[in-house]
Amino acid sequence: MTGFALLLVVVAAFCHAAWNLLAKKVCGGTAFIWIFASLSAVIYFPLALWIVLVEKPSISPMHLALIAGSAALHSVYFILLDKGYRFGDLSVIYPLARGTGPLLSILTAIFFLEEHPTPLALAGAAFIGIGILVITGNPFSQKASGAQKSIIYALFCGAAIAGYTVVDKVAVSTYLLPPLLMDWSTNLGRVLLLTPYSIKNWAKVKEQWAAHKKEALGVAILSPLAYILVLTAMVFSPVSYIAPAREVSILIGAILGAKLLSESDAKLRLAGAGTMMIGLVALAIG
Repeated sequence: MTGFALLLVVVAAFCHAAWNLLAKKVCGGTAFIWIFASLSAVIYFPLALWIVLVEKPSISPMHLALIAGSAALHSVYFILLDKGYRFGDLSVIYPLARGTGPLLSILTAIFFLEEHPTPLALAGAAFIGIGILVITGNPFSQKASGAQKSIIYALFCGAAIAGYTVVDKVAVSTYLLPPLLMDWSTNLGRVLLLTPYSIKNWAKVKEQWAAHKKEALGVAILSPLAYILVLTAMVFSPVSYIAPAREVSILIGAILGAKLLSESDAKLRLAGAGTMMIGLVALAIG
């Protein structure tokens, strides 16, 4: 993985951890997801239009199928993440969700995309997995109300991450759909998928908008920005490297959870995050 790709992924990690902190504070459900997705569609529309007018990408039925699949998987991801945050800590649910996804992505990339990461890169991914275990401990031993339910949501969330990571990798590298246009189209698809629910529950939408305008705007800007940077890196880097490298955001998330949300076991979780950083270095070298 090149230094430029690593830089893109690290900047994306800061953006990703920041919007997850906002989402954790709100836990606004599907109504909040629809609000920030709609704002994102509006905010990034000029850039998407510029790409269409300047680059003139050809859009085939396969492109539309990939966009639809990614939109569905992203919708599932956001809904599951929100449900997980309702019951669990940011510094537990975030590592579980973010860690499960890349490990599944690597397996998928190896067996279905025929990628061949180096032994050092695989060792880096293993260190990331060890760091996740250190951070979470044995999450199923937690006795707090709803804790185990939140972990189930996080694990399914990780599976959704693996799914859309591979779909989006194919879209931007094999079918050469511009990363920003891919993300914007996927986001628009998410808006369309969630609009029937939002119309039916318009009172909840108005309630979330009245209470969380600033948070919605923050997520609307940071969430697409983080993923656009990752998609750009995917254009010229294997997904089996990019997916686990993204998990530097877990270090940031653990710090945010400990410092800003006063979550417990800060030292242990930061130690696990440090282990993950070793894995990140191995990925960069490999």
